[in-house]
Amino acid sequence: MKKTLLLCFIHGFKGGESTFGDNYAFTEHLRQLVAADLPKINVNVVVYPKYETRGDLGECVARFRDWLMNKVIDLEVAAGTSSPTIDPSVRVVLVGHSMGGIVAAETAIELSSDKPIHGSTDPAVEDPKLDHRTADSAPLHRPPSPSSLMFPYIQGVLGFDTPYLGIAPAVFAHGVEGHYATASAALSQLSSLTSLLGAKGAQVQSNATTQKRQMAALPAPEKKEEQQRNNGSPWGNWGKIAMVAGAAAAAAAGGAAAYYNRDQITQSVSWATSHLEFVGVLYRREELRRRVAYMVRLNNDLGVGFGNFYTRLGRAAGSKEVSMVGTVMGNERTFCVLPKKDPAGDWREAINDKAKDEVTAHISMFDLKDNPGYTKMAHDARDMIVKWLRNDWYESSNGDVIRA
Repeated sequence: MKKTLLLCFIHGFKGGESTFGDNYAFTEHLRQLVAADLPKINVNVVVYPKYETRGDLGECVARFRDWLMNKVIDLEVAAGTSSPTIDPSVRVVLVGHSMGGIVAAETAIELSSDKPIHGSTDPAVEDPKLDHRTADSAPLHRPPSPSSLMFPYIQGVLGFDTPYLGIAPAVFAHGVEGHYATASAALSQLSSLTSLLGAKGAQVQSNATTQKRQMAALPAPEKKEEQQRNNGSPWGNWGKIAMVAGAAAAAAAGGAAAYYNRDQITQSVSWATSHLEFVGVLYRREELRRRVAYMVRLNNDLGVGFGNFYTRLGRAAGSKEVSMVGTVMGNERTFCVLPKKDPAGDWREAINDKAKDEVTAHISMFDLKDNPGYTKMAHDARDMIVKWLRNDWYESSNGDVIRA
């Protein structure tokens, strides 16, 4: 039987069909590169359809896991695999951009342990790096090892500019922001932030029906008007969130009535809150650290690959003054917080010599014309995945190709 590697791509916050290049160009490019170096197996690509990047991360992961399971079952049935859970013919590499990499890592952790990192309340139990004592001070022992009976079997998690340890503080720093002393100052500064993020003329829209219904796993595409509002803006709806946050600050100061009526405030804050809940995991530092630590353990115990290509600005970027941390040199500017001491997997820089700011580099990773480092990044990603697949599972593959 010729086995199958499934490359599954997941977009990040407010991403969609164009995240991985026009007509998913990067997904097919990477597939071809990997397939050329792994001739013993069939390499397929699947892209998780556009989903609402709001609400609880755990619910999003659960929906994605079910969708992925159905895709893998279809491949196993087509291959006639006798025991897909014990000896699967399909293995998966999850490839996520930005927050998609968080979804990918959390999925791999849940499939191997049934204990998600997100929402956990007991670090002594959930943190794979921590030992813990019993009540009577018994000898230290480690939590149980992750199970190798994953289904679907995740061979690796590959992030592209995924802020596994958070977003670099300098990304949001700007000379006009300063410290928020009063609510009225916050409104003024957040309005400046909106302009900085490129949300020109952003108008907070509400839809009562949408706000009441539960988030669907794969909802209808955004309305054309909303897409048009976001065209040309590197931050898109981030700017809208900033506007809502600014309105909320003004409400605290008593000045919001000049901008929104009561219903609009309620619905707009609800819209922003649901999206901020999703990205809020990026500010839970201990949860981020535990997630990375568990992925490192999956790599050590089961050989599950874990890597991240992070953008670093190149020749086009200048230094940036940051009020709280001083000056960040142009060649030190990244979108992600980088690991310092603790093991964190295989992190490799993806330098963009054309981008002038971190956000532009972040969203143009898969655009050949806007990322001069695109080709190198693609080949480096190929090398990383191929390294993860040099194992007994790969070597035992033979036979005819099975296409999805």
